[in-house]
Amino acid sequence: MYTIYAILIIITSILLVLIILVQNPKGGGLSNSFSGGGGNQIMGAKKTTDFLEKATWTLAIALISLTLLSNFSIDRNSSDDYKMKGSELYDNALMPDAPAIPTQ
Repeated sequence: MYTIYAILIIITSILLVLIILVQNPKGGGLSNSFSGGGGNQIMGAKKTTDFLEKATWTLAIALISLTLLSNFSIDRNSSDDYKMKGSELYDNALMPDAPAIPTQ
């Protein structure tokens, strides 16, 4: 299940980057290409800007939601084994086995 979330997060991130790159913060970008000349526009500059802004917010919220949901899909049961092995390695590093004392 985590793999599905990871793939969706990657796709959402790529789409978010593309939508942000289409926008221009000083009023240019895709919205200005529709505002030049011609009285019978199907989709005006204002509507293009509104669409890009809504798409940006939607993708950002979807990315945050997918990230939080992916946290719940991580299997937590197998991590206990790693903690035990890690603590054993730590204990052995602090107190290595002492060499055997010869007895006569």
